[in-house]
Amino acid sequence: MKNILIPTGYMSSGSSAITNIVSEFDGYFADYGTHEYVFLHCPNGLFDLEDKLLVGNNAIRSDEAMHSFHNTMKMLYNKKYWWVGHYNETFGKDFLKHTEEFMESITTLKTTQYWYYQENTTFKMAIRLTWNRILKLVTMNKVKGKKPLLYPEMWIAIPTAEEFYDASRVYLDKLFHMIGNDKRALILDQFLLPFNLHRYENYFNDHIKVVVVERDPRDVFLLNKYVHIASGESVPYPTDVVHFCKYYKRMRESEKLFDNPNILRINFESLIYDYDASIQKIMNLLELDESAHVRKFESFNPDISINNTQVFTNRVEYEAEVKIIEQELSDYLFDFPYEREANQKVTF
Repeated sequence: MKNILIPTGYMSSGSSAITNIVSEFDGYFADYGTHEYVFLHCPNGLFDLEDKLLVGNNAIRSDEAMHSFHNTMKMLYNKKYWWVGHYNETFGKDFLKHTEEFMESITTLKTTQYWYYQENTTFKMAIRLTWNRILKLVTMNKVKGKKPLLYPEMWIAIPTAEEFYDASRVYLDKLFHMIGNDKRALILDQFLLPFNLHRYENYFNDHIKVVVVERDPRDVFLLNKYVHIASGESVPYPTDVVHFCKYYKRMRESEKLFDNPNILRINFESLIYDYDASIQKIMNLLELDESAHVRKFESFNPDISINNTQVFTNRVEYEAEVKIIEQELSDYLFDFPYEREANQKVTF
């Protein structure tokens, strides 16, 4: 397999800059640009399946986990108008086939017996129950209708950790092969999140490279509140500065820090104010040299992106909010080499 680069960050931290930079190098491909690949860490994705099957598992818990995972993968595969999906295109028509092969490989038992979750009545099931009662009355208890269930079969999976991770690696290798990773190096934006990196060694080998991008929370807050929301973009950060600080600190502290030579942590600001050194770090991670940087500045130009930094400098209207962030989130502030006043007309 060739390398797979995973840019990731902390919501609005600028990790897409890594996709833009590395796509300037010969041999790296981001077929769908900054499309975010979420099936590992989304609700009821592979990591949720891991947690449910390996922590406190039982027959009922595993059945719910397996059906929820399957339903979510189906939605990612073919649900229209869901921008994170369309896996029938981004991965290919065999995505569900490989998903179901993976599920089969960890399944302990399939049975038509049922449990209370399957009896949770829907409108369609209520109609069927009413029909069954009528049928029972008309036939004087001689004919009983089929019991309506949310789904007809329980899927019970009680794998060991080794069995689960082995099957997951086979599954992921099949998906990587589908998108041509056996022949070319790829960029998969947000395939992992910083909060999942402690799982890295259970799923991946050394050809998976991760760049984690963080950003000064002063810019994150101000850009979200005064630029992104105004332009109709939704980012789940509080717009009250006190609530933002509490939320941001909790978010960052919830991460289980994990170090690995295949994981690079870098500031968005360093990509701009210390461009050459930052590019060298990325090249070292990916084992590239300068000669491969054949499209330099075509996708990421630090002279342009600098307009997304220090939006708080010399802005009286932001002073009160910025002061609170500086007091509450001092551990996450970037030490800018010099001050500059951002031109909000070109901030994006």
